[in-house]
Amino acid sequence: MAGKSPEEEHPIKAYGYAALDQSGHLTPFKFSRRATRDIDVRFKVLFCGICHTDLHFIKNDWGFSQYPIVPGHEMVGEVTEVGKSVTKVKVGDKVGVGCLVGSCRSCDSCAEDLENYCPKQVLSYASPDFDGTVTYGGYSNEMVCDEHFIIKFPENMPLDGGAPLLCAGVTVYSPMKYYDIAKPGNHIGINGLGGLGHVAVKFAKALGAKVTVISTSDRKKDEALNHLGADAFLVSRNPEDMQAAVGTLDGILDCVSAKHALLPLIGLLKTHGKLITVGAPAEPLELVLSPLNMGRKMIGGSYIGGIAQTQEMIDLAAKHNITADIELVAMDQVNTAMERLAKGDVRYRFVIDVANTLKAP
Repeated sequence: MAGKSPEEEHPIKAYGYAALDQSGHLTPFKFSRRATRDIDVRFKVLFCGICHTDLHFIKNDWGFSQYPIVPGHEMVGEVTEVGKSVTKVKVGDKVGVGCLVGSCRSCDSCAEDLENYCPKQVLSYASPDFDGTVTYGGYSNEMVCDEHFIIKFPENMPLDGGAPLLCAGVTVYSPMKYYDIAKPGNHIGINGLGGLGHVAVKFAKALGAKVTVISTSDRKKDEALNHLGADAFLVSRNPEDMQAAVGTLDGILDCVSAKHALLPLIGLLKTHGKLITVGAPAEPLELVLSPLNMGRKMIGGSYIGGIAQTQEMIDLAAKHNITADIELVAMDQVNTAMERLAKGDVRYRFVIDVANTLKAP
């Protein structure tokens, strides 16, 4: 008789919502988590953000999903148990876990606090873990995680509005810092005012930059200027507006995940300007090189951020009262939320009220 799988050996009985096939429909699901090791932190999940990546995974849009999938990589909660070697947090602290729960801790990237570029990184869900199991995410009642990948939440940071920052926040903050585009004296553009773009405006302003929001219509103009605090608004489908803004931006953070033209954005950059992409369009984008050459301009990319930088981002957000604009949903409304997310019907991030609405199956 075959022995029990590592998953079956795990002693902590947990529950949540999982997709069982590529229909993507989420249903109540029982599973287990490992016992708290000396280096682990166990916490009760209070809130979990819904990211567009969750939708891609449960629908198998990228072709490599393995079921069952318990999504969720923007989870926050309260510590209930710590291993004897844990020093970062204590029982009762408010904490979060973002996209990563493991890495090799020995490669060049890990040595530079860039666990997000580790070739052996372990994602928070649907990812092979080092013990042979597959990870389950934050659409669940509790989490066990290596202390290294725990983010401590400052006392004044709201957990519901802070949860999406564990993905969306660090996704925009990291390239702003690495490429040095958001700083006093710089004028940067934020292309796309969605789940990423709206927090990008907030962080860019907190870092001292002048901000222009770039969008395909003027539908979100009032929102950008009067709610989010942008300095200017540019309609990318208006040739006159775009021509008037040519050569005015030090950098652009491109948050659009649909197929779109890069050439007009490159034209907005000053000499030595940087166009940094953080969206993930499913189709290839066309790139004409001569405009880059003529202005010594750059196109770069970025993917979430390391753990130290994620903590830095959360601390800065708390200092400047930055949170995501959210719509709180009950766990049993998650499938409706996914349908709305697919249509872009959200302002700007859904967050699941896990603790108050998840019932044991």
